[in-house]
Amino acid sequence: KGYKSCTMSKNVFPHSLFSSSMAEVRDVVFVIQSQKNSYHTHRAEQRRTELLYQAQTLNQSSPDVVLLHKLSDYDGNWSILPALPRLASQYCLTSLWIVFLEEETNVNLHNLLQVLSKFNTRKEWFLGRPLHDDEPTIIHHYAFSEDPYSFSYPDFMAGWAFSCPLAKRTAERVNYEPPKSDFTIDLQHEIALYIWEEGRGPALTVVNEFCSELQSLSSTGNCATTINTYLSACGNPVQKEDVFVAVKTCQRFHGDRVPLVKQTWEKDAASLEYYSDITDPYIPTIHLGVPNTERGHCAKTFAILKRFASGAVTQVPWLLIVDDDTLISLPRLRRLLGCYDPNEAVSVGERYGYGLSRDGYSYITGGGGMVFSRVAVQNILAGGCGCRSSDAPDDMVLGMCLTTLGLPVTHSPLFHQARPQDYVKELLARQSPISFHKHWNINPVAVYQHWLTEPNQRRAHSLTKTREEL
Repeated sequence: KGYKSCTMSKNVFPHSLFSSSMAEVRDVVFVIQSQKNSYHTHRAEQRRTELLYQAQTLNQSSPDVVLLHKLSDYDGNWSILPALPRLASQYCLTSLWIVFLEEETNVNLHNLLQVLSKFNTRKEWFLGRPLHDDEPTIIHHYAFSEDPYSFSYPDFMAGWAFSCPLAKRTAERVNYEPPKSDFTIDLQHEIALYIWEEGRGPALTVVNEFCSELQSLSSTGNCATTINTYLSACGNPVQKEDVFVAVKTCQRFHGDRVPLVKQTWEKDAASLEYYSDITDPYIPTIHLGVPNTERGHCAKTFAILKRFASGAVTQVPWLLIVDDDTLISLPRLRRLLGCYDPNEAVSVGERYGYGLSRDGYSYITGGGGMVFSRVAVQNILAGGCGCRSSDAPDDMVLGMCLTTLGLPVTHSPLFHQARPQDYVKELLARQSPISFHKHWNINPVAVYQHWLTEPNQRRAHSLTKTREEL
């Protein structure tokens, strides 16, 4: 407590703060930020097995390894703060640290214990590898707009940690002081803001041994953590013919947004329909009998779900619903879908949360693209879900519905609700992104070419362009 500035992450620590004894495996509880879907559960189990094996080779007792999605029945535990009271009360009696890992975070247990030994465990520590915003961004509600770089927040994929004194105090605080915003959008930034408490709590302490390099690189000798790529090899991509694409549009955008879809990613779809408020034979568009609304589009989305589920238009296993200003790589999406079982109720995209500190719900944010298996669509419709009004926010209504039915909302960081410049460059640099959203202040074709095509496609496009200019 008593830290004056959010730039504390640049501090050098006096030796009086350091611990003198070597940390042991039993001092640490590992929390893997796992997900309910079978593919993700399998990845988290592999991570747990590796940790237990390393402890064995160090001749130490097996650590506690918690899969976050199994901590309790509450689906909102992924947002961490609702899970903290249980984590602190169950594990901080015997452990000194809570270390959080993503499914694709590798740990060098020996190096990690050496790092943790440097810190006095009676004090509050919030450890991680720092990320900074270069400019104010919508996904962080334009926080620190005067100097966005001044605030550090942890790169979750590199691993991050709480000392138990901080975990216990934060767990108590969560009960009487929920986060200011009802929305969970970028969790790593929101957690850091909540912990920092406008300068009353600790800022992030930089730990250089939490690394964001790929494990395969030779420069990672001192690293306590390294990362895998987001996609482990899942076998073959799903067939082009196995994904049905639904594009939501309206007459107002037939002349500008729809031509951009046709110019960029439409060619990669085997079956695609445009749904509008009028029938336009030249695009062509389909009018589902639902009047256009300025926002929300709930009735239109449910009409799309019913059309897909009826089997009259298509029998394929996967449905992708996008906006007319979504930019997307369908080949990368098909690669991702190779990881999932279409016989399960799969709903995947960029996950946001609403009211998670008080029994809220998670949802796939619509602008980045919402992907559903046919089984998920059938369950949604059979579950009696519907719109309270035709302009209710479709993605949030679907999230409420999935939560009520006990069906998982699966997050992939490869989908993006905003534009490339709204995200930290180094996070995008290690991805092959699947989607971005919004045409505001960007050249959509250039963004598509740069971020969503493979290098050989880019070359082919520039050759075509040169020929056209000649």
